[in-house]
Amino acid sequence: MKQFQDLVTLAPWTFIFQICNLLILTAGVKHFLFKPVEQILAKRKEEIEASYTEAEKAEGDAQAMKEEYETRLASAKEEAAEIVKSATARANARGEELVSAARAEAAALKSKADAEIESERRKAAGELKNDISELALDIAGRVVEKEIDPETHKELIDDFISRVGDAS
Repeated sequence: MKQFQDLVTLAPWTFIFQICNLLILTAGVKHFLFKPVEQILAKRKEEIEASYTEAEKAEGDAQAMKEEYETRLASAKEEAAEIVKSATARANARGEELVSAARAEAAALKSKADAEIESERRKAAGELKNDISELALDIAGRVVEKEIDPETHKELIDDFISRVGDAS
């Protein structure tokens, strides 16, 4: 039993050595393990904070770019609307010019045609007068050649009317 008793008994020098070993081991672990791990964790924390700061900065830049894009887009839309409006106005003005030019040309053609019709009418009237004069002279010559009774007079007038009808 003595053997068991030695195992269970408390030896003061062994106890002191074990306490010293524990303190040395704790100091060694703290110095060689905890401090480097704490340094690594602090370094990692700084990197994460830098990443967050950089992400926030990138988000702010993206927001600024988005606002600038939206203002440019609105400006481009306004400019496009102005271009379309001015192009429409120019097209309408050009259309009006073309229509007025066509109307003026049509009026000129109409007046030219009217003038030609009037000239042809005067020419035809002149020719008709000449024909009538010739017929009147012809009738007058026949009347002078012979004495006219009422029936012959009627025949000459009918003949004259038929010739005037053929001439026109």
